[in-house]
Amino acid sequence: MQNNQDTLLQVQHLCQYFKTGGSEFKAVDDVSFDIRRGEVFGLVGESGCGKTTTGRSIIKLYDITSGNIIFKGIRIGAGTRSYDNRIREAKADYNARIANASGEEKARLQKELNGIIAQQREEIRKARYDQDNCDKEYAEERTALVRAEYQQALQKADSAQKAALQAKYRAALHKAKKTRLVTQIQMIFQDPIASLDPRMTVREIIAEGLRIQGEKDEQVIDEKVYHVLEMVGLVREHAGRYPHEFSGGQRQRIGIARAVVMNPELIIADEPVSALDVSIQAQVINLLNELREKLGLTILFIAHDLSVVKYFSDRIGVMYYGKMVELASSDELFAHPLHPYTVSLLSAIPLPDPAFEKQRRRIRYDPLAAHDYSQDPPTLREVSPGHFVSCNNDEFKRYRSQLGQV
Repeated sequence: MQNNQDTLLQVQHLCQYFKTGGSEFKAVDDVSFDIRRGEVFGLVGESGCGKTTTGRSIIKLYDITSGNIIFKGIRIGAGTRSYDNRIREAKADYNARIANASGEEKARLQKELNGIIAQQREEIRKARYDQDNCDKEYAEERTALVRAEYQQALQKADSAQKAALQAKYRAALHKAKKTRLVTQIQMIFQDPIASLDPRMTVREIIAEGLRIQGEKDEQVIDEKVYHVLEMVGLVREHAGRYPHEFSGGQRQRIGIARAVVMNPELIIADEPVSALDVSIQAQVINLLNELREKLGLTILFIAHDLSVVKYFSDRIGVMYYGKMVELASSDELFAHPLHPYTVSLLSAIPLPDPAFEKQRRRIRYDPLAAHDYSQDPPTLREVSPGHFVSCNNDEFKRYRSQLGQV
């Protein structure tokens, strides 16, 4: 995966497990991808494959089990399971090797084990520190920048300007202390009515994030609320109404306004059109497209409707049972699907052509029949530039051959 200045978000070996009685459910298992600034990254798959859990893990609604989530070069989420497993494996290996070892060999193995344990415990400490303190450190950094900026402005200002500058500086400093890195990631939820508080007016819903961020000026809050309402296709009069007074499409616009008013850099859109009529779906998708171009937003678009994802996304990741099975640009994925599950998904897309629909053959995916991973397990590999597929060695050679790669 790419790792450069244009990369806004990196998800590295993300695992999100949940306890279910005496067992553990692997909702997301070793998923990795990156999202570049200004792009729309589509995440698709059938219901229950882990798409929404991935989005909620990124926005820190869950503490991740293992892996790293890096936003703007700062680690905002870190799991410790992989480090604990490494310690457990090292101890098991030590116990297996020490049985027939000499005294000198035992001392060397013990020293080696202690080194591994110390290293992994240090990684655990760093992971917990980064996850707990990323927002605090970001606020301190923003506060220092505001102080430096206004100190320079005060030096250049005359006595008449200083009083106004100092008041503006105090307000900006208060907001900088309240700022959090994770608030630059906002989420649009799948069910618009369930995600809006029925006891709050539209104005209160949209302004809530601004207040939490430290904004106290009611006039500024009103201006931002009215501006963002008009931006999403609503009017000022809607600010005094309650969510139940709106249609599904209008409620989703309110959810979009609530996210956009925070001026985020990344929006996670969790199936934002699946609960809407087809005609309203097009309106919401077009709205997101307009906001993306106007505000320079980066979007993680979660959906199971591949036709919508193709229209809206620059790159697409396909998930199956908690794992990423294929990742490529939108055009490449639809032109050259390689993983059998991706082929199956694409075969299910209906087209408004009766003649084609009569001949369309639905391809079913049976993982036991499609793969033999008993000896050689799969990993996510780059079969051509920018095109990643989960495959073993034999499949890798076959996929490259299909694409005409040497």
